[in-house]
Amino acid sequence: MRPFTPRPSARVCAGLVACLGLAACRASVPDPRDAVRAYADAAARGDAAALRGMLSDKGRRALSGPEVARLVEDERAELRDAARVLSAPGVSVKARATLRWADGETASLELLDGAYRVAAADALPSGAKTPVEALGALRRVLARRSYAGLVRLLSPQTRGAIEGDLRSLVEGLERPEGLEVRVAGDAATVQIPGGHEVKLRREAGVWHVEDFD
Repeated sequence: MRPFTPRPSARVCAGLVACLGLAACRASVPDPRDAVRAYADAAARGDAAALRGMLSDKGRRALSGPEVARLVEDERAELRDAARVLSAPGVSVKARATLRWADGETASLELLDGAYRVAAADALPSGAKTPVEALGALRRVLARRSYAGLVRLLSPQTRGAIEGDLRSLVEGLERPEGLEVRVAGDAATVQIPGGHEVKLRREAGVWHVEDFD
């Protein structure tokens, strides 16, 4: 394999495989069910201090102790219902993590059998769970000029239409020497079988494709 400088996507794949081993870090991964049980217990008791202690640093900065206590007092019935649901037999707990680089690239991980595994990372196929995730993915593929990534983000209907148009264009260009090229100075237009049109422009003696449909 030729040496290469990894992009963020390569860092995700190579770094996670090396660090996680697709099943490593097993001993250091806490059981998310412990957090669920602790939350259910605190919710059932209406323990505002315990509930606030489970918040992230950002959450604690956003909500003071008295604010959490007021919320707990106002929503005791809802908290008891949540506690019953979370404590019911057969509850399934799923844990996810997101790695984020300074340039905006991310990788999604899922905790399975005590180890984090790659769910989606840059060039790997992924499925956005929210509109925000889809927009973030669109920004990343556009920034990388990744056609393959862009196609993966399109709806099946739109992807099928684009691929059909491109397939028709490829077939129409199979014998370019037999096509009629209309040249007007530094501009040219070519009608392609299948109803397509290609516009070209010459700059510094070199012809470039300016537009096609």
